[in-house]
Amino acid sequence: MSSIAGALDEPAPKRVKTRESDKLIGTHNGTFHCDEALAVFLLRLTEAYKDADLIRTREPPQLARCDIVVDVGGVYDVAAQRFDHHQRGFEEVFGQGKYINIKLSSAGLVYKHFGKEIIAQRLGLPVSHQNVETLYLKLYGTFVEPIDAIDNGISQYDTSLNIEPRYNNRTDLSSRVGWLNPEWNESVDAKSMDERFVQASNLAGEEFLNRLDHYGKSWLPARDMIVAALNARKQVDPSGKIVLFDQFAPWKAHLFDLEEEHLLAEEEKPVYILYPDETANTWRVQAVPAKPESFESRKALPEAWRGLRDDELSEKSGISGGIFVHASGFIGGNKTRDGALQLAKAALTM
Repeated sequence: MSSIAGALDEPAPKRVKTRESDKLIGTHNGTFHCDEALAVFLLRLTEAYKDADLIRTREPPQLARCDIVVDVGGVYDVAAQRFDHHQRGFEEVFGQGKYINIKLSSAGLVYKHFGKEIIAQRLGLPVSHQNVETLYLKLYGTFVEPIDAIDNGISQYDTSLNIEPRYNNRTDLSSRVGWLNPEWNESVDAKSMDERFVQASNLAGEEFLNRLDHYGKSWLPARDMIVAALNARKQVDPSGKIVLFDQFAPWKAHLFDLEEEHLLAEEEKPVYILYPDETANTWRVQAVPAKPESFESRKALPEAWRGLRDDELSEKSGISGGIFVHASGFIGGNKTRDGALQLAKAALTM
């Protein structure tokens, strides 16, 4: 048995034999982090490295044997299949969409070059399919980029402002991978460190796949539904200010993304969303927030209706079937689709 530091000095690292292959992935030994744990898992989702063995070492002769190396070696060279980010002068970013500011870690490097293949294979689509491109950007921004930022020591906010966080979060994926390393005063050998690394790689990778499956099976169909409803909104009301869904789906994030993608001017943006409350067999009219996380609305339901319910609401609005309007005016309900649509149309004029 030896310390962690000692494990770094193992002279003859052995393959982590999890699969049978003539391909070999290399990464560093010793303490591991989320970026290389995820990078190795992602590589094993590709056609080229799906059955590859793994070696964890910092010894150049051992790394030279590898078909691909991540997070060690001081080289970023796609042709040579070397994906390190620690070397002086490295400034590579994702460079697509709005993701142009965060320097990549080994996870980001592998995802940048292999991500589309991985997504296409998982979804059973050609790499050129638009859904692959959409999810490629979505997964980077919501899953991989935070790992890149944390590994490179980039804060979420401007630390020069001396703002103290209200709480500390150590439950993110990078932290959970970090907790799988041994304690500072715990004895460990190279074999047990390699076993812990495999555990960390599986943790990061399974979470990646779960997120990919969610986006492919749930998020993307919701987006398609919202695209269709946005395109049809002027059939609902000539103003284009009312969007109607025939079934409920999470819509807020999609709506703001699509407005940005299509460069909708302020006067073209919808202010009310209609959808069925399928549990109560009624309909809702909800005001679009001013910003994705805002409690303020672009146009709240009229003040005169707020806090009213049932017959009192119907009488005040002149629209039968009233159920409620929230005291803040951000949402209301009616017993029927037509009633909810009348509420929204009337609210536009008030």
